[in-house]
Amino acid sequence: MRILYGVVGEGMGHATRSRVLLEELTKKHEVHIVVSGRAQDYLAKRFQNVHGIWGLTLAYEGNSVKKWQTVLQNLTGAVKGWPQNVRQYFELVDDFKPDVVVSDFESFSYLFARTHRLPVISVDNMQVINRCQHEPSLLAGYEDSFETSRAIVKAKLPGAFHYLVTTFFYPPTRKRRTTLAPSILRPEIIEAKSEPGEHLLVYQTSTTNTALPDILKAAGIPCRVYGLRRDITEDLVDGNLTYRPFSEKGFIDDLRTSRGVVASGGFTLMSEAVYLHKPVLSIPLEGQFEQIINALYLEKLGYGMYVKTLTVDALKEFLSRVPRCQQALQGYEQEGNTKMLTALEEQLALAYEHRGHWAMEMAQD
Repeated sequence: MRILYGVVGEGMGHATRSRVLLEELTKKHEVHIVVSGRAQDYLAKRFQNVHGIWGLTLAYEGNSVKKWQTVLQNLTGAVKGWPQNVRQYFELVDDFKPDVVVSDFESFSYLFARTHRLPVISVDNMQVINRCQHEPSLLAGYEDSFETSRAIVKAKLPGAFHYLVTTFFYPPTRKRRTTLAPSILRPEIIEAKSEPGEHLLVYQTSTTNTALPDILKAAGIPCRVYGLRRDITEDLVDGNLTYRPFSEKGFIDDLRTSRGVVASGGFTLMSEAVYLHKPVLSIPLEGQFEQIINALYLEKLGYGMYVKTLTVDALKEFLSRVPRCQQALQGYEQEGNTKMLTALEEQLALAYEHRGHWAMEMAQD
């Protein structure tokens, strides 16, 4: 079948998990990909028919999202970006007539499907916020953020044919046409052999978090730090800290041999750490409830620890919890990507069968 696949460009996690599914889909189907941001270059190196579009971006300061700067830079980008998206739209209309659309939280592909009355299969981890039940005790203190985020997620891809939700935690679903499936893992992660180690893997997406190095130094244990010094091309040693330039192979090796991980609440790295049975100290970005709910479930399951702000005391507390977290993680099992790939192929077949009379209407759920 002919598939239009949309990938949101903010954050590389969407691109890396989409790569896994696209490698399988392109073996059997004709696929065109629409994607924005850094994810475009990543996917264009690996696949044909990659169409670049403009997408939303986030502005950071320290460990939080700068809301007004984000709004302004997106308004500026939209002036140039939307005409580009419209051009891409007409190019696709002329050159490619998809049967089914798959969207990883990406709006352009969804709107294309809505216009052409095509079935959409949603594949992402965000829909867990809207399509599952969450215990009030878990959300205590975050009720307003939860309701706001749920409204945003619900409005993103309403009325999809089916929602495949990737996750390492399994709250009960509250909506039909929803399937929870294990996190999508890169082949390199599946092949990695987890080994005990002494160092912490530290991944920081914001280069403005200037307080982080002093906190890590105070811990006194080896830390391999990625993302904070993006200007380096080789390792830079500063006491117990080793700043490393990004290398996929090096990063995975540092992850599989680590004592634990210190990172935000991003789903991809968190799910990879859980798969490799590595405890995580999660410091979600302020203003990103999706990261907060990941961290809340991480701590609830005993797989790691959630803190709003990283301090020396919090880091030491995490290190004391590592043995207990390791024990809890022994209970997590996942058979690669088998369940997710099977579920996707099943839904594609059903969507293809219904494509002639499927109307993209707002679902009452």
